[in-house]
Amino acid sequence: MAKFEEVITSFWQDPIEDNHVALTDAAIRDAEEKLGVRLPASLLRLLRVRNGGHVAAHWDAFPVEGSSWSEHYACFDYLEGILDEDDSPTILDTPYLVREWELPSPVVLLHGDGHWWVALDYRACGPTGEPSVVEIDSDGPDVVFLAPDFESFVEELTSSERFLVDDQLAVATVDAPAAGIHVGTRTPKIELPDRIPRTE
Repeated sequence: MAKFEEVITSFWQDPIEDNHVALTDAAIRDAEEKLGVRLPASLLRLLRVRNGGHVAAHWDAFPVEGSSWSEHYACFDYLEGILDEDDSPTILDTPYLVREWELPSPVVLLHGDGHWWVALDYRACGPTGEPSVVEIDSDGPDVVFLAPDFESFVEELTSSERFLVDDQLAVATVDAPAAGIHVGTRTPKIELPDRIPRTE
């Protein structure tokens, strides 16, 4: 497990391809007022380095069984920022998305595509407490506990590549008798879907 201080130096994907503006104290105060919660200090530290964008491949997955994304991990290849310049989704879209997808509340959505979300969960700690991190399956709706706080969540992040081989071997093992595939044969790489833009 990596320490938060180690992850923060290499968390973001390079080069910068996102149009998020630099994070300011005023923007943080405005976001917390609009969301009605206090955002975790560890999250704000990451967003001060880069205010949202693609996560480096070393840190794009959280190991967990029973995720709606994969049998072995929750996807975290993007982290929403607070402000941007091109009307891309941000964490400030949370109230609208919670209503649209009938999600539990209060939460702050960090990443997702509508059918699943990684979120800060304030239901137990209250708006000024330290939220846990959960994965929400909108089609369930099931809530899978990931970590007791955001810093612990970041420290458990790893690369999705380590799980792709396991997933491919599992598919090959299950389908081998019917398809005539030798068990252990490497199947084609699983292509992950692009982020789905916000619907109006």
